[in-house]
Amino acid sequence: MTYEFKEIIQQAFINQKEGIQNVLATVVDLDGSSYRKPGVRMLLSSDGKMVGAVSGGCVEKEVQHRAQSVFKDGKSKIITYDGRYRLGCEGILYILLEPFIIPDDFITGFSNTLNKRESFSIDSFYQKEDECFGDFGSIVRFKNGKTFTFSENKVSKKNQQFSQKLNPLFKLLIIGGEHDAVKLCIQATQLGWEVDVITSIKDPKQITDFPSAKSVIAQTPEMIQLSDVNEHTAIVIMNHNFTYDLRWLVKLQEQNPIYIGILGAAKRREKLLNELFEFTPEVTDEFLEKIHTPAGLNIGAETPEEIALSILAEILSVVRDKEVFSLKKIIGRIHN
Repeated sequence: MTYEFKEIIQQAFINQKEGIQNVLATVVDLDGSSYRKPGVRMLLSSDGKMVGAVSGGCVEKEVQHRAQSVFKDGKSKIITYDGRYRLGCEGILYILLEPFIIPDDFITGFSNTLNKRESFSIDSFYQKEDECFGDFGSIVRFKNGKTFTFSENKVSKKNQQFSQKLNPLFKLLIIGGEHDAVKLCIQATQLGWEVDVITSIKDPKQITDFPSAKSVIAQTPEMIQLSDVNEHTAIVIMNHNFTYDLRWLVKLQEQNPIYIGILGAAKRREKLLNELFEFTPEVTDEFLEKIHTPAGLNIGAETPEEIALSILAEILSVVRDKEVFSLKKIIGRIHN
């Protein structure tokens, strides 16, 4: 959701410079089930354009229509969308519509927060009624304690409150520079992940080889200085070289990613782990639990694109702590 909010901020600031008004729509409550959950947002612009979504596409036009009063009078309001008789979602969405004016100093604070990979929070205040006007709105709080609102109107904390913590952009570190690494990079950035690529010094690559990556460098595991590798980071080793894979595993014990995936046949897994024990007998069980080799879910992937999909799906299952099985086996709600 941080990635979606980043896109909203970027477009809203561009609109603002061009004299285009913005309204922020936030799902703040839900009765029953819906395609997406409270905390999703979209940007509505006075030129009729939208960024983001609050559902699968079935709600957005009505939200845009009902936001016209906010463009006209600048007053925040709550609207509902009842999908029980129009959709298969069987739920009622409560959506906060608020004027969206971005202060210049917010842009600086938001950029710093993203660059430092810090979490931030958004509190939205509302009443659970339909077509209800009031002193509603959202307050963003950064780690340094600074807070921002997006409207000239007062936001009353006496209203009901929806609170959300947004984590840093999820980071994928790809170690390898071949064709399959490019495919993984492309798909990961489509998910909104921040991708860094490390290639071999013997075969260095450029950012033009990975146009969707944030950075591309050539370095050895012994010389590189890694930073910001934490529970919001996954690492995929795709060197196609046993010795190089082992050297990277030795190096990565200094870090704390949530996931380490390694390409290669299942038969090389035992050999790789045995040699890791020989080099670093103090390796912990916690670190070993992070290693997934061969990387990916068993979906019958064959092409580089399919393999990338299986790896990203496995990473998501680890991050969300979900056991993998077909949704058709679920009885009741998909999400808690």
